[in-house]
Amino acid sequence: MRRIAISMAASSMILSLAGCGVLNATGDSSGAGPTRGNDITVGLLLPETTNTRYEKFDHPIIKEKVASLTKQQGKVEYANAESDAVKQTAQMQQMIDDGVDVILLDAVDAHAIAGQVKKAKEAGIPVIAYDRLAEGPIDAYISFDNELVGEAQGRAVLAALGPDIDSSDKIVMMNGSPTDPNAKQFKQGALSELNGKVTIAASFDTKDWKPENAEANMVRAINDIGRDNIAAVYSANDGMAGGIIRALKAAGVVDLPPVTGQDADLAAVQRVVAGEQYMSVYKPYPDEAESAAEMAVAKVQGKDIQFDALTRDKVDSPTTKGIPAQLVQVSTMTKGNIDDTVVADGIYEISEICTPKYKAACDAIGLK
Repeated sequence: MRRIAISMAASSMILSLAGCGVLNATGDSSGAGPTRGNDITVGLLLPETTNTRYEKFDHPIIKEKVASLTKQQGKVEYANAESDAVKQTAQMQQMIDDGVDVILLDAVDAHAIAGQVKKAKEAGIPVIAYDRLAEGPIDAYISFDNELVGEAQGRAVLAALGPDIDSSDKIVMMNGSPTDPNAKQFKQGALSELNGKVTIAASFDTKDWKPENAEANMVRAINDIGRDNIAAVYSANDGMAGGIIRALKAAGVVDLPPVTGQDADLAAVQRVVAGEQYMSVYKPYPDEAESAAEMAVAKVQGKDIQFDALTRDKVDSPTTKGIPAQLVQVSTMTKGNIDDTVVADGIYEISEICTPKYKAACDAIGLK
């Protein structure tokens, strides 16, 4: 599988560097601070709990990886902002005051947090943007290829509509939060596939990515367009897809239009099995989380060659150009490849997906 291949390649790279005797070389990295040993503290700031991935995958994987990389001496100081940008600002200030060695930041509001990023820099604390590209003097960035995510979703909409697709087919676009720079990239990627091929009858930027906000937006779209005139719904993530589907069902829609998603949440995987949601973009969280931990530890310990090997890409934010980055690849998950994605990568057991409510649907697609 791809995830295993990536991990093996990364491991081989690190081993080869170690074999050359240069793994602990520091060089003249402009953002490097004093080299630390294994007794380090990584600050981890995550944005919300609505998306189950943060509590189930990101936090525990990063915590375990940091411990593993530091011979169980390093620790993670963790805080979740629960979609509150003001709360996250206070959480980051606390980490700066506590003197953590490095901060992994998944920003609620990429623009609003820039001042705190600057404060961390002034305090000598490197900040690595995790999953979302925050503004300010970020030292590095790790995320998925966000435009590719949107492209995959857009292509899925077109595939679901089939060969008889018409440019008059009406699509609703449920985009993510306007404070999340990833949402803009998802939208751009999707529009690059959809423009000229369908009609975007309604488009919403969904505050805080909240499913209830997406549901309210969808009610409005149904009222404006008509429940039987919506050919498909582009949903930027799975949580919002759940709200969209609730709105469609409440309006009396029996034959649901194709609805996209992202994150491969368990509930979304089950909706895909049941035929309620057409697809989700599967993002291998272990790859992202483990690499983020490796980047954080390498940065603190002054292992510049290892850090550079983990950040071969470059990205620009509105405030900073040429940020060292790693962009992790994604894949489209439909009912035809659940076995080869989230099950094969150990994200879910089949027993978790195929509960009694979904057993017949699982049997129908050969998921056993």
